[in-house]
Amino acid sequence: MRGIISPKLASFLEQANTAIAAVKATGQGFSAELVRQGLDNLSALIGTGPNMTTVKDDFLATPSHNIPVRIYNPAPNDVLPVLLHFHGGGHMCGSADLYDPISRKLALAAHAIVICADYRLAPEYPYPAGLDDCQQVLERYRSLLTEMKHSDELYIAGDSAGGAICTSLVMNNLPNNKTCDSVKIDKQILVYPSVDYTMVSASIDENGQGFLLEKDKIKWYFEQYFQVDSLDQSEVAKAKAVKASPLLGKFSADMPTTLVITAGCDPLRDEGIAYAKSLEEVGVDVEHYSFDGMTHAYMLLNDLVSEECQQTYQLIGQFVKAGINDK
Repeated sequence: MRGIISPKLASFLEQANTAIAAVKATGQGFSAELVRQGLDNLSALIGTGPNMTTVKDDFLATPSHNIPVRIYNPAPNDVLPVLLHFHGGGHMCGSADLYDPISRKLALAAHAIVICADYRLAPEYPYPAGLDDCQQVLERYRSLLTEMKHSDELYIAGDSAGGAICTSLVMNNLPNNKTCDSVKIDKQILVYPSVDYTMVSASIDENGQGFLLEKDKIKWYFEQYFQVDSLDQSEVAKAKAVKASPLLGKFSADMPTTLVITAGCDPLRDEGIAYAKSLEEVGVDVEHYSFDGMTHAYMLLNDLVSEECQQTYQLIGQFVKAGINDK
């Protein structure tokens, strides 16, 4: 079913759709530079984050490169859980800078130390480079916190492509798969997650035009990520998409307690719902909430939908603070 947009976003979407149509009329295709600038332009609407007692830029060193991270600690005198934050952006866009207000709000909502990873992006660094960076952060995040009080409780959170990263990390670090015995993810938080690269969900077509994130752009994102010419015509490309899709992997009762938040006018809506159902079917504790009038990336539109964003942070705070058996 095609979503019905909130009146709060109607004017913004009308302007966005006019701009999209004008670009398409020129015959100009997508480019990394243009899509990155387009996402960064939303920074005008994301609002400002709250003041934080400690904000620190750091990095994890690997043999080939450094992985930049930004660490937020809302209460340095307390022993806090840790939340690893993986930003969205189609595996091609986004940064710790753009997501700074969201990381700050997550730290307050979860009362946790937040580590936001600036993982490598396609097309310069295609799959699985960014995911490998996030695995490094997952395995070694404690080395970044030697001067901070923290507990062993670990949460991961991501929106859109960040949700793909979270769910991939969960599957890759199940007891039978993981190579690092120290990894234990207690809870995951997914906001309009991308979990199926095959693009077969009904909402891809139902909401794939007119709601900010469009079907042709999703396809192009994935082709850059996997470095393939055609996602839907090449058998090699299809095989890559299937193998990388968390929704199509094997679910296990060992997966962490999960919060899934979807948006009614999002092309990715149905795959997020399907992921939540797949968790339920194997006995994982899962909560799912839908913001029916919202588009994909509504968390970046805080100035337009501040009430819905505030409700999202409240849900996240309640979720991380609740005992696993208290729901």
